[in-house]
Amino acid sequence: MSLISPQARDALQHWLETQKSLKGASENTIKAYNADTVDFIAFMAEYTGETQGLAALSRITTRDMRAWMAATRSTDVGARSLARKLSSVKSFYRWLAEREGFEPTAVLTIRAPKFQKKLPRPLAIDAAKAMIDTVELQTPHAWVAARDSAVLTLLYGCGLRISEALGLTGADVPLPDSLRIVGKGGKERVVPVLPAARDAVASYLKLCPHPLEPTSPLFRGIRGGALNPRAVQEVMSKARMQLGLPATATPHAMRHSFATHLLSAGGDLRSIQELLGHASLSTTQAYTAVDTARLMEVYDRAHPKA
Repeated sequence: MSLISPQARDALQHWLETQKSLKGASENTIKAYNADTVDFIAFMAEYTGETQGLAALSRITTRDMRAWMAATRSTDVGARSLARKLSSVKSFYRWLAEREGFEPTAVLTIRAPKFQKKLPRPLAIDAAKAMIDTVELQTPHAWVAARDSAVLTLLYGCGLRISEALGLTGADVPLPDSLRIVGKGGKERVVPVLPAARDAVASYLKLCPHPLEPTSPLFRGIRGGALNPRAVQEVMSKARMQLGLPATATPHAMRHSFATHLLSAGGDLRSIQELLGHASLSTTQAYTAVDTARLMEVYDRAHPKA
């Protein structure tokens, strides 16, 4: 039995293209949407015993949805992952129902399972500085050491995502006082560049043996190609073992540290949202929980009445 009709497959592909072109979804997000939705359709085909065409998809009931969620949880999928899968399916159904003119209430009213949201795991200020210094010691090549230090300085000093830092090109140097960054969903933001970040990139460029053209990637791998994010993850892994830091000391933790340390120093939450490029303030508000948790730790250690 075919799991999905050609018409439904075309609709799914059209929806994915819409998410990419109109909403700016990343390649990883598109892959996740596709996998989640195809898995859902495959389950429904087996569960109902019929090919999932547009008509069959429009007849999905609340009972069908609950059966899918129960079956998914039984495969050791956690509540967080199931919530993500359900979000993908709902997004597809909103689009499909509007396009095909059916009522999607049975799908859209299903509640996601509750789960404890993970707080960002930043490094302490001293640990963040030590990480930048220590990555330089992981290679015998002076230019590679300068490169790794420059990348981490941008992550911590400007709050960039690793993909944003590695997306810089020769056209971006010498680094200006502020960078125009295009982040997730095509959202554009302006990020101030600290003198330390400019100096770190300038030091790397003086040593880099590969020619830099305006369209060339700024950060290079050993053979001259674009630096792979995996290389940054690996050098941080070595450094954190030397420093005795937890496995959460990743490239993204440097961005978390940027936000948390700004907030601790009195930074305005709305300004930090803009610097990070968060679409929603609620995403940035997670850092207030981190700051409060640290304050309570200090209270418990130091207050006479704790």
